[in-house]
Amino acid sequence: MDELDKELEGRGHRFVRYADDFQVYVKSKAAGERVMASLERFLKKRLRLKVNRGKSAVDRPWKRKFLGYGTTAGKKPRLKPDKKSVKRLKSKLKTLFRRGRGKSLARTVEELNPILRGWVNYYRLAEVKGVFEELDQWIRRRLRLLLWRQWKRPRTRFKRLRQRGLDHDRAKRSAYNGFGPWWNSGASHMNQAVPTSTFVRMGLVSLVQQHSKLASNS
Repeated sequence: MDELDKELEGRGHRFVRYADDFQVYVKSKAAGERVMASLERFLKKRLRLKVNRGKSAVDRPWKRKFLGYGTTAGKKPRLKPDKKSVKRLKSKLKTLFRRGRGKSLARTVEELNPILRGWVNYYRLAEVKGVFEELDQWIRRRLRLLLWRQWKRPRTRFKRLRQRGLDHDRAKRSAYNGFGPWWNSGASHMNQAVPTSTFVRMGLVSLVQQHSKLASNS
C-alpha cells in the first residue's frame, strides 16, 4: 500500500492509514465524493484492489471510526475510544463479573486489572477523559453489585452493612428495601459501605489515573 501513500501525498491530501484501513480528509462532501471515486479507480487499476463499499463512506470524521478510535464533533476534534469499543469492553467485563459471583472481590479485581491496563494502554492517545471516568464508575458499581448478590439474604446484607459502618436503622432499611440488585449497587448505602477507597486499597486499576500516567509519559 506504499504506492497509495505516495499517490495521496502527491495529491496533497491529509490522510491516515494502517494496513488496508485508511481515511482521507477533505473540506466538503462534494470533494469527498470526487476523491472516493478517484481512489476507487486508482486502487482497481494500479493495485488491483476493490474498495469494500459496505465499510466505506463519505461522512463527517466524528461519524466514522478508525482502529477503534472516534473523534468529537467540531472544528477542533479530539480523539476518544469509539462507542463500539467501549461496548465490547463492557461485554467482556460482564462475563468476568458473572464468573466472579463465587469468588472474593479481591480475586475479581486481580482478574480485572490486566484487561483494564491493556485497554487503556491502547487508548493512551485519547483526549476525552469523560469516557474513562464513566467506565471507572461503571466498574465500581459492578463490583458493588457483585457484593450485594454474594450477600444474598436481607439478614446477611444487614450484617455486612453494619460491619461496614452504617448505623442500625439505615442498614436495616437498606437491607430490606425490596429493590433489585442493580438499583442497590448504585444506591448511597452501598457507596458508603464500599467507597472508592476500598477499591484503591485492593489495587483496582483506575482508567482515569492510568491514562493520565500514560499521557504524561508520552
